[in-house]
Amino acid sequence: MSILGKNKQSRKGLNIIIVGCGKVGSTLVEQLSREGHAITIIDRNPKKVQELAGLYDVMGLAGNGASYSVQMEAGIEDADLLIAVTASDELNLLCCTVAKQAGDCAAIARVRTPDYSKEAPYLREKLGLAMIINPELEAAREAAGLISLPTALEVNSFAHGHAELIQFKIPENNILSGMSIVSMSQQSPVNVLICAVERGGQVHIPSGDFVLESGDIISFAAPREAIRSFLQHINMKTNHARSTLIIGGGRSSYYLANLLLQMGVTVKIIEQNYERCEELSTLLPKATIIHGDGTDADLLQEEGLETVESIVPLTGIDEENIMLTLYARQVSGAKIITKINRPTFKDVISTLDLGSVIYPRLITCEAIVAYVRAKANSMDSNNVETLYHMFDSRAEALEFRIKQASEVTNIPLMELSLKKDLLIACINRGGTIIIPGGQDCIRVGDTVMVVTTHTGFHDIEDILNS
Repeated sequence: MSILGKNKQSRKGLNIIIVGCGKVGSTLVEQLSREGHAITIIDRNPKKVQELAGLYDVMGLAGNGASYSVQMEAGIEDADLLIAVTASDELNLLCCTVAKQAGDCAAIARVRTPDYSKEAPYLREKLGLAMIINPELEAAREAAGLISLPTALEVNSFAHGHAELIQFKIPENNILSGMSIVSMSQQSPVNVLICAVERGGQVHIPSGDFVLESGDIISFAAPREAIRSFLQHINMKTNHARSTLIIGGGRSSYYLANLLLQMGVTVKIIEQNYERCEELSTLLPKATIIHGDGTDADLLQEEGLETVESIVPLTGIDEENIMLTLYARQVSGAKIITKINRPTFKDVISTLDLGSVIYPRLITCEAIVAYVRAKANSMDSNNVETLYHMFDSRAEALEFRIKQASEVTNIPLMELSLKKDLLIACINRGGTIIIPGGQDCIRVGDTVMVVTTHTGFHDIEDILNS
């Protein structure tokens, strides 16, 4: 075993150990090292460790992350957090258990198996974990939200589901085209706020005089109960899809089908492996399971590709998912959601106009980064509670919990010296959602959603000009 990399005491932020240098581990290293945390990585594969340690300013250790001696060599006694994201659920849980015994640090485990996911609250409590996160389940929840609101490209929840940030593309000849944001607000039957607009590859945090155009991709914040009223007002469809065709029968498909069946959606799954079909038939007795090749155009036509109301390619191969989406868009008017595991070519993918794209790896990282930002700022208790990256990470939506008075509390928003390219999108006050105006104030006990093109905010005071 050998340590690679620079002296981590020269860095600011938390001391974090990441076990597992796969897709999620690599993305976490990239994000957290960029935010100034001291990172040590552990993986059995020395080549992976060397590559990541060489690419980023991190320390690397080749070995078994669940080994007490390896964790001690990695500095577990001085660590603030251990994140276990290996391919094995059992190994991740064991890594966290050892870390809790060997050091006084928080621990996060990635757990993907359905059996363990059902027991996540029990495991988290009994093992003393800060978080158990399941990428496939989180991706399935996101997909289910999109199927319930097919017009949306993205649906992100805040304030424990009381408020949502909805992204959609303004169609040709829509009433929003040519309308300023202040005019839209005056004419809307419900209170919503346009938080961000992507036009021509550039992201804008708009002011009231910003004029919307057809083809703009916009994100708006609103109380959950107001969303359908606003969409109906601008002549967008609001009925949820009543039928879904899922291509591929892996874990993501199981989680999604289970959620959709609970919503009353008719579910059909095409899976190539016969044994897996039998398993799914037992696990999902209310779904229709088809044994066959989901990339076979004739089979897809036979199983209703042209008439189904939503289609979700969930094969294990990104290229297949993309090709299936492109084909389905040619022959079907259904809502289509594409899952992509490797966001390496996001710029190219965004030019394909795939519609709603879900990246499980990024969903996982967002949840962990939000936790890390809150923990890094725990001495100052107005912390990040929720984090979403928007428009390919060119903007962030953050939710802060206001636990103590600060320079932003009890002052009308119009009197605060806010950073440019930033909007206070909504305030949650005891379950009541406020779309704020200039006279509104942030109070202790609120949660506050902020949308900005700045990155790395840890505390609500970061919204102010220094």
